[in-house]
Amino acid sequence: MTTTNIEETKAKGLNREWMNAFLKKYAIVLILLAMFILMSVLAPAFLQPRNLLNVVRQISVIGLIAMGVTMAIILTGIDLSSGSVLAVAAVVAASLAQRSDWPTRMYPNLPELPVIVPLAAGLVVGALCGLINGALIAKFKIPPFIATLGMMTAARGVALLYSDGRPISTLTASFNFLGQGEVLGVPFPIIILIIMAVITHVMLNNTRFGRHVYAVGGNEQAALISGVSLDSVKMKVYTYAGLLSGLAGVVLASRISSGQPGLGSGYELDAIASAVIGGTSLSGGIGTVWGTMVGALIIGVLNNGLDLLNVSAYWQMIVKGAIIIVAIIIDERKNR
Repeated sequence: MTTTNIEETKAKGLNREWMNAFLKKYAIVLILLAMFILMSVLAPAFLQPRNLLNVVRQISVIGLIAMGVTMAIILTGIDLSSGSVLAVAAVVAASLAQRSDWPTRMYPNLPELPVIVPLAAGLVVGALCGLINGALIAKFKIPPFIATLGMMTAARGVALLYSDGRPISTLTASFNFLGQGEVLGVPFPIIILIIMAVITHVMLNNTRFGRHVYAVGGNEQAALISGVSLDSVKMKVYTYAGLLSGLAGVVLASRISSGQPGLGSGYELDAIASAVIGGTSLSGGIGTVWGTMVGALIIGVLNNGLDLLNVSAYWQMIVKGAIIIVAIIIDERKNR
């Protein structure tokens, strides 16, 4: 083989490696772009600015939950309780956000409170539920699947008990702004999602805590030998995931002007799907916030596009299930 042939072979090998690396990193973005093109062809109304804003607004709640779920999966854990935690935070926040000119059922003599009070209450409730999840997993060594499954059932019961199984409505305008307001034409839920995505990204990629999260998920024993406190990392991750679920509950309650104990049912599955589709590995140690956001957008585009095409909701469930399975198969092959 001549020198020229050797150089050509090396060049082809480098090009192939570069292409594989590019596809591995940006394949999910290419899939999203392909879905945009397909939906715009099949449903011309899809590309209207108002519809695109609605897509992002609709996935804002799932996106908030999915960021916390992503961190749990990076730890080789899972969080099945996020939908129920959302419901508890929603009813608690709504009960503290009722108008003073309406005879409230929850607190008849409570004056109209500033919006920071119900917002803080929702965050605290969510963080507390997450802390309990973290304590069960870290201190009592209960598998994450079982611990969060128990919290899923218990939190739903608490939401029903607290609200007496009925919606809590007649909320203040300032509270409703969190889910319905706009700033310079941009829906406020989208602004909240972007802010929390940036915070979570910085936390995972530019702090010691974030490095510990990836270390524990990648190799728990090696992280322990390196001096990482496993219990502390797990409790912080699940507390933060609970806080994000609480925030999602506040946003959703304000968006529909009602705190309902049945809110968030099945949301944890969409959040897990967003994380897995976005490249978060179920084997742990791998995952990004931006990938999860792209995964959430794919689900949002799919739901919105199929709605515009008048596709049955039953078929939409089948399609989403198939996408999750394909994403897991790709993840397993990549890890192998």
